[in-house]
Amino acid sequence: MPVAHGRVALVTGSSRGLGAAIARRLAQDGFAVAVNGQRGDGQAGEVARTIRDGGGSAEAFGADITDQRQVAGLVAAITSRFGPVDVLVLNATGPQPEAPVTDVDWTDHLAQLDFFVKSPVLLGGAVLPGMVARHYGRIVHIDSEVADRPPPGRSAYATAKSAQIGLARAWARELAPSGITVNTVAPGFVPVERHAGVPAGIVDAYLASVPAGRMGTPSDIACAVSFLASEDAGFITGQRIVVDGGRNLGN
Repeated sequence: MPVAHGRVALVTGSSRGLGAAIARRLAQDGFAVAVNGQRGDGQAGEVARTIRDGGGSAEAFGADITDQRQVAGLVAAITSRFGPVDVLVLNATGPQPEAPVTDVDWTDHLAQLDFFVKSPVLLGGAVLPGMVARHYGRIVHIDSEVADRPPPGRSAYATAKSAQIGLARAWARELAPSGITVNTVAPGFVPVERHAGVPAGIVDAYLASVPAGRMGTPSDIACAVSFLASEDAGFITGQRIVVDGGRNLGN
């Protein structure tokens, strides 16, 4: 895959977990990476230091990506340090409480929509004018297999993820003439640490439903994002890649 000389990538929620894996992979691809976490999140700085120690280019930028003023400041700071954002990876998420649908109210839905719809809209407002002017951009949403296979107790999360998918498709159609691609990557169940905190019975049941016969890894997700963020993916937009080892084949 061609090295992304001079390109800048912002990965939201990249101080840990999938976001950190995506940030590290994009740095390997040659992007200058803006690692994002909440203000005061020391792990964002650690991810950036690890990337720099490996020869990559990265800085940590603290901001709440559901707050309009902080989003504007975040994008301004990244532009000042690295240049305009060419690749936006929308990965950040908040708490995902489980509750029966009878106990889920509108505020619970709004809390999920803040991360999966409001945040992309705010970030899009900050980076899209520059992408349109340069006639180039890559936007990659991280959604979830939960949009297709909603488990009991996750109605607010599944609803917001479905809304995020609709937003991505609408943007893809509208922004394609401006040289901007918009796609989504939908991870299956991917423990960030190998089976950490997951009961053995749940792991065994999940593995039995995956034709590939193994758990997914953060690297599996990062590789899919890497491709969609690349120059090679310029003719792919409005698509959704489900990275679940074939589990969706059992639907």
